[in-house]
Amino acid sequence: MRILMTTDTVGGVWTFTRELATGLLRSGCAVALVSLGRKPSAAQQAWLYDTSRAWGAAFRCEALNMPLEWMQDNEHAYSGAAPFLMKMACGFQPDLLHSNQFCFGYLPLSIPKIITAHSDVMSWSESCRDGKLEDSAWLRQYLRFVKRGLAGADCVIAPTRWMLHALARNLPLPESTAVIPNGRTLDAVSSAARKLQAVTAGRLWDEAKNISILCEVKSPIPLLVAGEAHDDFGASATGHITSLGMLSQNDLLNLFCESSIYICTSRYEPFGLAPLEAALCGCAVIANDISSLREVWADSALYFSGAESLTSLLRELRDSPERLRTARIQSFQRAGLFTAQRMTKGYLQVFQSALARSEAPAYVA
Repeated sequence: MRILMTTDTVGGVWTFTRELATGLLRSGCAVALVSLGRKPSAAQQAWLYDTSRAWGAAFRCEALNMPLEWMQDNEHAYSGAAPFLMKMACGFQPDLLHSNQFCFGYLPLSIPKIITAHSDVMSWSESCRDGKLEDSAWLRQYLRFVKRGLAGADCVIAPTRWMLHALARNLPLPESTAVIPNGRTLDAVSSAARKLQAVTAGRLWDEAKNISILCEVKSPIPLLVAGEAHDDFGASATGHITSLGMLSQNDLLNLFCESSIYICTSRYEPFGLAPLEAALCGCAVIANDISSLREVWADSALYFSGAESLTSLLRELRDSPERLRTARIQSFQRAGLFTAQRMTKGYLQVFQSALARSEAPAYVA
């Protein structure tokens, strides 16, 4: 199977794409990958280079300096990239398009088009702003992109049932949909003693991550925050919070491996790769009590609702090493279900079904 795939270089979508593309290549597929958004980082470029060397003609990659459909300057998010994607399709001759952006479901390709809905602005606004978004040219353009892309898609995949239902509340979906949880595979980590500290990661300026709640927590243990910071957070952070700024992927995983607890503060989290990575590194997961995180973690995380209950949980874990150890084991075992291999298998099944439908003969009365 030959797959033309789009991705972006911002946040967890890149990590998802890296895992899925690798899994597809190992399954015998050929992949042509086109990234959008920011220029790939040095680490991202290194992965592209290494993957190209390892897989030769089975893997092609290109990076476009084009905005993403949710960005404020989104006018050319589709028109800027579409001609290049059509040209690549002509040369690569894919059997299927897999897009991690909504808008490319509108590409005039006579092959199945599959969209993965990692998040969307409307469900984000429901969680972060009570559904209130000011009418603007940007928002109208975004909705045009999304609606046209969904109308042209053969199937939409979401990482949780919550995300699929949230998307369907505001936008018309194609008949074919699927839920395939994200997957992550990490090398085995040491079970050696680690520091009694809690860590969280994310863009500090993103309302969805809700990291500012930590400033209201009276934590009995150190709190470490990794991610793009802003001045407001630095001014309001108290003495128990250390802001580490942006970390490389390796440095972030090392931080997880030396910490005992990961706090997922998000008020909007369609899946959450960072807590999954932290759990695979041996952290107990404490999560904001929202439906999507309940779906992912079930009874294998500890949940809080507000700064006071988070403070209480941290005190309990500090005072009970046995409870902390049990929480770490439960989170690790749950995280082990979400493998890249399982995710890849799910995507291949959807891809094969879409191809079978596209090749089915038309019914003649």
